[in-house]
Amino acid sequence: MTKKILVTGADGFIGSHLVEQLISDGYKVKAFVYYNSFNSWGWLDSLPEDILSQIEIFAGDIRDPNGVRTAMKDCSIVYHLAALIAIPFSYHSPDSYIDTNVKGTLNVVQAAKDLGIERVLVTSTSEVYGTAQYVPIDELHPRQPQSPYSASKIGADSIADSFYRSFDLPLTIVRPFNTYGPRQSARAVIPTIITQLLNGYTEISLGDITPTRDLLYVKDTAKGFIAIANSNSLIGTDCNIATQSEITIGELAQELIDQINPGAKIISDEQRLRPQKSEVFRLFGSNQKIMKETNWKPEHNLKQGLEKTIEWFKNPENLKQYKSNIYNI
Repeated sequence: MTKKILVTGADGFIGSHLVEQLISDGYKVKAFVYYNSFNSWGWLDSLPEDILSQIEIFAGDIRDPNGVRTAMKDCSIVYHLAALIAIPFSYHSPDSYIDTNVKGTLNVVQAAKDLGIERVLVTSTSEVYGTAQYVPIDELHPRQPQSPYSASKIGADSIADSFYRSFDLPLTIVRPFNTYGPRQSARAVIPTIITQLLNGYTEISLGDITPTRDLLYVKDTAKGFIAIANSNSLIGTDCNIATQSEITIGELAQELIDQINPGAKIISDEQRLRPQKSEVFRLFGSNQKIMKETNWKPEHNLKQGLEKTIEWFKNPENLKQYKSNIYNI
């Protein structure tokens, strides 16, 4: 019998791609989406009907333990991706990050323990590492809460780890680095650059362009999650998904400018700068653990991934969903 899988945050960027990949791989999927009065299923609404018709939708709120438990009751594996992720928004609304990221994760692992869930994957973020103290950043790198968002994810990771240690809950903390691709939200740097360029802007507003990032195409991220779920040797550990490479934001922006409008230039926008001690200046992840323990490897280099991402944004139906004239936090 095919096991049923629950994906929380299925309506989001990575979550929608993960659902799509799971369906393609033949799994039965229940998608936990954020309840709203518009009955919007987020990015799942954009999937082809032949895929969407195979997905069981559950609308709820990750902060509500009863809804989480109800969603998980008939599932064997849980991929927990639901989270608040925007760093600038965490500066003025940190309470919501504790409620969603820490309490939400507690709701998932508590229900998983009580229901005897076979496997739980809790999604972390490379932001928990802060600015690299050494590279490549492996899973033993110190945690540095350089933003309220990062702090909330460190807290969520700790809650998850405690349930493995205290109750033998079979879980893995999955730590993707800087995922990008179709459907990414406007608060991220690549959609910020692409949408400005495609809307004809010749001056591209950015914050600090000196930090480096390890950029991972979203379909590779989704396959990484599935590979980790299928590896029993990774139970009780955390595991990076990374390309083990880095590029500065400035170099990235120039690559996109070269591909879309070579006449454009970068200008600094003060409101987009993080506080100095909060900026993560270097992210360069190690993928040695996932490469050793699974058969995963990235299938897209940066050029290929950016080309596919640009192509998606060029569709007017996709581009019109982004407000390139404002700073999206």
